[in-house]
Amino acid sequence: MKAENVRGRRRKVVGMVIGDKMQKTIVVEVTRLIRHAKYGKYIKRSTVYKAHDENKEARVGDKVEIIETRPLSKTKTTKLVRVIEKVNR
Repeated sequence: MKAENVRGRRRKVVGMVIGDKMQKTIVVEVTRLIRHAKYGKYIKRSTVYKAHDENKEARVGDKVEIIETRPLSKTKTTKLVRVIEKVNR
């Protein structure tokens, strides 16, 4: 059996790191565009995730990919898959 079949389909999202002050945890903001039901105008909506970063590789401003996982703490249910784009420091 493939690992995906055992664990189910886990959602992957791409976002920007907005915080890295915690130990092994980063705060990732995922922005999406939704269409207003009445007026048809596109509106930006964002969701903030706390993600597990075992090796402390992501920094503020980096573009990262995160994936759903089992709950790791009260608010942390995602983990870092990879850093897509690093910000120049």
